Amino acid sequence: MNFWGDEQFSFFESILFSALGQPVDVIETQFLSGGDINTAAQVFSSEGVFFIKWNHADRKDMFETEARGLDLLRQTDALHIPQVVGFGQELDKSYLILDYIDPGTPDKKYWEALGQALAILHSHTQPKFGLSFSNYIGSLPQANTLTASGSDFFFEQRLLPQAGMALYKGLLPKQAYDALFRLQARLPDLLPNERPALLHGDLWSGNVMVTEGGQPALIDPATYYGFREAELAFTKLFGGFAQRFYDAYDEAFPLEENFNERVAIYNLYPLLVHVNLFGSGYVSGVERVLNQF
Repeated sequence: MNFWGDEQFSFFESILFSALGQPVDVIETQFLSGGDINTAAQVFSSEGVFFIKWNHADRKDMFETEARGLDLLRQTDALHIPQVVGFGQELDKSYLILDYIDPGTPDKKYWEALGQALAILHSHTQPKFGLSFSNYIGSLPQANTLTASGSDFFFEQRLLPQAGMALYKGLLPKQAYDALFRLQARLPDLLPNERPALLHGDLWSGNVMVTEGGQPALIDPATYYGFREAELAFTKLFGGFAQRFYDAYDEAFPLEENFNERVAIYNLYPLLVHVNLFGSGYVSGVERVLNQF
């Protein structure tokens, strides 16, 4: 079904030509949910089916960093990651073109496969926490300055920027902001001494897909090297995944003891992100964690 006129078709054909280096005829388009930030479409063309999303041109590096993160994840061969076809700017829009993933139904071992694949992804490491480039978590900048200490990285590159933004916006009480610095002193003792793990970075149910063959696929990353426990903690923030996922992960790559006691600490980061994206309704969750620790 075509939801747009000739101007939108011309946009798709122009960016596909830039990405593929040859003329492309757009046959049909289907509007898709692009989340709170982007507009997205499934585009049927003479050269195949593509997933295209776009937003305002002033966010030109958002899709570039997403493309680089997808490429980094796909190089591990841990699980299905969509192929980046192209990204760039066209007139007043920034865009990202990916291979379209045909959705399917989970097979019987879907959750076990996801847990095992994530363990493989997390086995990829580097000497320091962070990444060679910064990116985004949702629409918010995510700094990835390379840092030797995991607890320092978690506080300085994750908690502090989001808390500072929330304080500046008048969303986070000064008392809660000050409490973060008292937590900072405890983080080296609370968090495990593990090597940095390659993370998807925004792992919740909305960013996990099922391929046509019933296998897991990941989209919309906020990639960096960090605490692998932080990734697993994030999956538990809004209901959690099937227990079979956690069991399969722990069997493949056992977690340090008492992981569940640290989940709330790691989830301070996504909670603060939600404060900045969606408002003060998430502040009480931040305050509960700070009161606990």
